Parts: sequence; C-alpha cells; structure tokens
Amino acid sequence: MTAGLPFTLSLGTIAFLLGVIWGKPFVEILRRLKIGKQIRIDLPDAHQAKVGTPTMGGLMIVIPVVVITAAMNLVSLANLTDITGASILVPLFVMVTFAALGAIDDWEGLRGKHAQGEGLSPRAKFLAQLVLAGVVTVVMSYGDFAFANSVTLPFIPIVIEISPALWVPMAMFVIVGMSNAVNFTDGMDGLAGIIAASMFAAYGVIALLQAQTFLVGFCLTVVGACFGFLWFNAHPAQLFMGDTGALALGATLGTVALMTGQWLLLPVIAVIPVAQTVSVVLQVGYFKLTGGKRLFKMAPCTTTSSCSAGRRRRWCSGSGLWGCWRPSWAWRWR
Repeated sequence: MTAGLPFTLSLGTIAFLLGVIWGKPFVEILRRLKIGKQIRIDLPDAHQAKVGTPTMGGLMIVIPVVVITAAMNLVSLANLTDITGASILVPLFVMVTFAALGAIDDWEGLRGKHAQGEGLSPRAKFLAQLVLAGVVTVVMSYGDFAFANSVTLPFIPIVIEISPALWVPMAMFVIVGMSNAVNFTDGMDGLAGIIAASMFAAYGVIALLQAQTFLVGFCLTVVGACFGFLWFNAHPAQLFMGDTGALALGATLGTVALMTGQWLLLPVIAVIPVAQTVSVVLQVGYFKLTGGKRLFKMAPCTTTSSCSAGRRRRWCSGSGLWGCWRPSWAWRWR
C-alpha cells in the first residue's frame, strides 16, 4: 500500500497540470462559442456583474479525471501492471453521466426555451438524477462491492448490514442529495471548487486507511483536477463550474462515500453543502407554510452573504479561500 501512495499522489499532480495547461485555451473556446453565464434577475448586483462569464467549466475537472482513469484502466486491462480496478468504473460512470445531465441543464439555460439562467425544469432534472442513481446503486448492491448493503458507524469499527431493499433507496438519496448539495454551493468564485477538493481529499484519506488503493488514486485525481479548475475560477473568476461540474462532483462524492461505507460522515465532511441544502429546504418550507414569507433574505445561504459583497468583497468572492495562499507569481500567469 505504501509503495502505491506516491503513484496515487502523482495522479493528482498530473490532473492539476492538465487543467492548468489546457485551461486557458478552453476558456477562450467557451468565450468564442458565447457559452456565457446567464444570471437570474432576482439575484443581487454582485451576481449580475458576472453575466457573460463562461460556464460549463466543470469539464475542466471531468475531462482530466476521465482521461487519467480511463488510461489507468486500459493499462490494467493490457495486464501491464495492476494500477487500478474495475470498481473505479462506477464512480467514473457517475461522474460522466451526471456531467452530461449538468451540461444539458447548462445548455438549456443558455439556449433553451426557459427563462434565462433557469435550465431544465427541476422535476425533469430530479427524475433524471433518480434514474441514474438507481442504476448505480442497484449495480453496487448486487455487484459484490465492498461496503455495499452496509454502513460503518463513524469512529467505531462496527459494520451494520442493511437489506438491499432498504440500502438502495438510501444510497440513491445520498447520491442525489449530494449532487444537489454541491450544486447549491456553486455560487461564489472558488467556493465549490475548494470545498469539493477538501471533501474528496477527506474520503481519499478514509480509503487509504481502508487500503482501497484504487479509490485513493481516483479521489486524489479529482482533487488535482479541482485545483486545476480553481486556477481559473479564483476571484475574479474566468469561468464557472456550472451544473456540468457541480452535479458530477456531488454525485461522485456520494458514490465514493458509499464505496467506503462511511456515508454517515457526509454531514461532517460536507458540512457546507449540507448547510446550503438545509437553508434551501427551510426557505421553501417556510415560504409555503406562511403563504409567501421568507425565512432568509435569499437561499442558499451563501447567496445571502454575497448580498453585502461590497463590504466583504474579498471574503465573499472566494479569494480568501484559494487566492490567499496561491503564490503571488501565479497571478501573473493566469
């Protein structure tokens, strides 16, 4: 296991370098294609100023991860060396399919018949998420995956077996819930990217402690790709993640959590996305119960905080999360 750790770390480095190298041409392509973000009219002025910024930037994360993971699987299939396993195809499938769903949503928001910035209808998107999550969880449940049909109690080495009839809907809830949670978090420069990198790093450590070498490599590849994306998403953002990246990262994180059996830790590891989701649920519930009143000025909660971005511009922009420690020379090469 120890011998494989340097290699898994190198995967993250390669993903980061790929993002930095091809990021600038990718941003220029998006601009030439006029794939610019449309902002809902009810959002504050700080968000309205970002109209036209290229979106669908999640492809900067998805493509390096797909290329690297697919290459590792091809090498393993050729029996050259055992550097990855077939089980990694499951989170890879989740990432690709949810990215495709997010891309369709982003495209509908740009060119579709709905109002500007709205994308697919919530019902259509939710049904698609349920179908994709259902396929994945059934495969995991009946495919002899580690920790399938079970849950590990946090900080206690006790594994509780769960009936597939109960585990599958619970696992679907985890995948769909995290997909939407990360999507709610994607609202300020650098925020979703740094949070996603942190969450995958945390589950990479858990997989490392479980000796799931292949899953460690996958998690660190995603971490590296996220930092490559952040190179262009730090304030002032040159592109946005969009649903293409947010839905894919959230659903993939939920899948990784299920593969480690430590999905009960998600409210801790993904505390900000979970808080975002709770704020939206409370807002919608309070609105319906009170006949139109609002609990918060705006939800999710980070949108509310960005309303006063004029007073807290550095913090709300996300530069305090990523740009504060990036070397000063790096800004000159963006």
